[in-house]
Amino acid sequence: MSGIIVNNVARASGTIAATPGGLDWSTAVVTASTVTVEAGRGYFINTTSNACTITLPASAEAGDQIVIADYARTWATNAVTLDSNGLNFQGEDDTYIVDYDTVGQSLNIVYSDSTKGWLPVSDDAVADVGVAPNQAIFAYGNITPVTNLSNLVNLNGVISSDTTGVGTARNRCAGANYGGDKGIFFGGDDGSARTGVSNLVSNLGVIASDTSAVGTGRSGQAGTGYGDNLAVFAYGYEPSAEYGTIRNLVSSSGVIASDATVAGGTGRNGTCGARYGTGTAIIGYGATDSGNLNVSNLVNSSGAVSADVTGVGDASYGRASASYGGDKAFFAYGYPGSFSSVKNLVNNSGVVASNVTGVGTARSYTKAASLGSFQTAIVAYGTISGGVTNVSNLVNNVGVIATDQSGVGTARKELAATEFGS
Repeated sequence: MSGIIVNNVARASGTIAATPGGLDWSTAVVTASTVTVEAGRGYFINTTSNACTITLPASAEAGDQIVIADYARTWATNAVTLDSNGLNFQGEDDTYIVDYDTVGQSLNIVYSDSTKGWLPVSDDAVADVGVAPNQAIFAYGNITPVTNLSNLVNLNGVISSDTTGVGTARNRCAGANYGGDKGIFFGGDDGSARTGVSNLVSNLGVIASDTSAVGTGRSGQAGTGYGDNLAVFAYGYEPSAEYGTIRNLVSSSGVIASDATVAGGTGRNGTCGARYGTGTAIIGYGATDSGNLNVSNLVNSSGAVSADVTGVGDASYGRASASYGGDKAFFAYGYPGSFSSVKNLVNNSGVVASNVTGVGTARSYTKAASLGSFQTAIVAYGTISGGVTNVSNLVNNVGVIATDQSGVGTARKELAATEFGS
């Protein structure tokens, strides 16, 4: 045998590490939405058609090296996400999301130890670290009387026990995500009058004390994030009008703007909203003095609410709504004349689909929030025939609602929910 012998590194386990700088590059360009990679190899990742989740090895030793590169300079359009598969990445555990979204980026990572795990030794933004994927919180509601209890939800959809209440006890308030990693609750009925107080939610799920009312106090309004880390509250039951058309925008710092009139759409209460697409949102369903509605209104990236879009599905109020799949939304449950469990999916263009047969306990005045970077969601609590419930249902990343999970926390209705932490 002839050839040149190069230096190799012997690991503590006795195995030989790959020659430094001598990675075995995969000749097959990765175009799939998921790929599992191996130590000692390099990969070209083409995200022209879709984002890609890269699963790192489940076990590694010091010196293991992996390189990935932006094959088509499309990571800014469709990012790559690293799943550290049980190991740490830059000292953070694998519940953190690590995205790379720079055009033409390449990433060279080396495994250090169990404390720091995988470390980038060269990339276009070595200082970038993962951010905690979003979790959710349910708060306030009606258990006769109104309450200010709250319940945190972790990334897997597990609801915690009750947390002692903060802020004005009330029902029929609304929640929305803002600032990229925080939430806000606004409005509601404190049992004697409608209020305009609000409460900020930190990126750790801590509810702040009341912020003095801005705008008209009301209940039964919709709340949703939109645009670049902004939020909006619209419609609702006002002191001077049962079915109002007020809109309040929320800045990326959580500051609520003064009242503005919704340019389009039927005034109503018992409505709800959710993000879809990129920077846009949808508000749907609700009730007026003439009956229930199934119309929807699109919210553009500037917070403008559109005129009514012809209704799809059952005219209903007290529904739940949230984002799923990263760019889509759903409406589910509600009261179209009796308690319901049907759902209506919303595509990434804001088009509402027809009814899908219901799963789980039929109910109304339930709420939903997204989980895990708006990929999945949870629906919980609500009014049922004969009382209230604390059951919950998970929603996966293709919009399928799972069967009931056993209830946690105080059963109640007319509560609010929002995301936080991403």
